[in-house]
Amino acid sequence: MTQSILPISIIIPTYQREQVLIDTLTYLLKLQTKAAEIIIVDQTSKHEIDVERQLREWQNSGLIKLINLPKPSIPYAMNEGLLAAECDIVLYLDDDIIPEQKLVLVHWQAHQEHSNVIVAGRVIQPWEEAQNVSLAKSPFSVTESGWRDQFMGGNFSIHTSQLLNLGGFDENFVKVAYQFEAEFAYRFSQAGGKIRFEAEACIHHLKASSGGTRSHGHHLTTTLPNHSVGAYYYLLCAKNLQGRFIQFLVRPIKSVATRYHLSHPWSIPMTLVAEFRGMFWATRLFLRGPSHIDRHVKI
Repeated sequence: MTQSILPISIIIPTYQREQVLIDTLTYLLKLQTKAAEIIIVDQTSKHEIDVERQLREWQNSGLIKLINLPKPSIPYAMNEGLLAAECDIVLYLDDDIIPEQKLVLVHWQAHQEHSNVIVAGRVIQPWEEAQNVSLAKSPFSVTESGWRDQFMGGNFSIHTSQLLNLGGFDENFVKVAYQFEAEFAYRFSQAGGKIRFEAEACIHHLKASSGGTRSHGHHLTTTLPNHSVGAYYYLLCAKNLQGRFIQFLVRPIKSVATRYHLSHPWSIPMTLVAEFRGMFWATRLFLRGPSHIDRHVKI
């Protein structure tokens, strides 16, 4: 069956992913309606031999555009992909997914029907695969389209010019970059934009056990601030939202008021160390000011 191509640039930031990345790209390349280009922003220092060979083969044949970065940063990788994109619409996807056939088509159609929007697609997590959709708790796994206040970073699209005009994604969201989507959604809404959820623009998230954000370990078993710093930074950035400063001060207490800490009380000091380190790191980042793309780089 003949494939059709739509003027969309797919951007996939990836870090320490091997065969699952190849599988994801294979699915995308075989879609009946596919994107005009696929940009892989690779932050992996060294791949397995077979994975490296396949990526280079696809790059040499023009099926993908491969960008290599020396160190991992989710928002920086997303911004680099944006600057390399040649289409008017960019579609950001995770590197461990199975896309449904209408993924690209529905993203494209939504932008034709609505202006000044982020199009958020449906994300089905592994534990939701066998779940009755009527029991779905996530607003991004339901089957009814509608308007949202947020989006998920692994399946959304936006006009390139809109993203650039807002400075791209804030690169102060370091490490796991938790809440970088919420911060951009806030900026986008302040500029008059809306978020449209399209259930038929669907991916199945494989949630690979290694690589990606999993490379930073589990937030409950580390003293590192890799998971907490983004949450505190977001609370400082969204300063016009009521109660954010109170949430900033209360978060350390809430971080240990969990079932896990009730059954593992010895982990409480470890978690608090990670939280306070994240709090101070976020404060330093906030005082330095946001780290956006220079608007004059590409318009």
